[in-house]
Amino acid sequence: MNTEPGLEYTIRRLISRACDLKHKRVHALLDELGLYPGQPFVLYALWDQDGLTQSELTKRLNRSPSTTTKKVQRMEKAGFVQRRSDDSDERITRVFLTDAGREIRSAVEKMWHRFDRQIVAGFDAQELALFHEFLLRVCQNLENKAQSDKE
Repeated sequence: MNTEPGLEYTIRRLISRACDLKHKRVHALLDELGLYPGQPFVLYALWDQDGLTQSELTKRLNRSPSTTTKKVQRMEKAGFVQRRSDDSDERITRVFLTDAGREIRSAVEKMWHRFDRQIVAGFDAQELALFHEFLLRVCQNLENKAQSDKE
C-alpha cells in the first residue's frame, strides 16, 4: 500500500498555502492604507453608486447583514463613509462616501495593481493563459461540487 501523499493532496496543500499567503499579503497592503480586508469591496460598491442602503450593500457584497453593519461601522469610525437616514423614509439608512472615501480610490487601485503584478511575476503570456484556464476549472469543479451537494 502506498502511503505517499498523492498529487491531489499536494495541489490542495499548495492552494491552501497560496490562499494563506494571499490573505497575509493583502492584509499588509490594506493596512498601509488604513483599511481592513473586505472594506475595499464596500468602497467599490459606493464608488459605483454612492448612497446605497445597507441592505443593498449586503446584497452586493454577498455577506450577512451583521457583517456589512460591522464593516460600515468600522469604516465610518475611520472616516471613509458616513451613514445617514434616507430623505423620504427615516427607517432606511444609506451609506455615503466621505471625501476620504473618494480620495483613497487611486491608492486602492494602485495597491491592487501592485498585488496583481506580484502574483504573476515571472510568468510569460502563455503560462498566464494556462494558469487562468486551470484556475477557472478549479473554480468550476468546486462550484459544480457545491451544487451537486445541494441536490
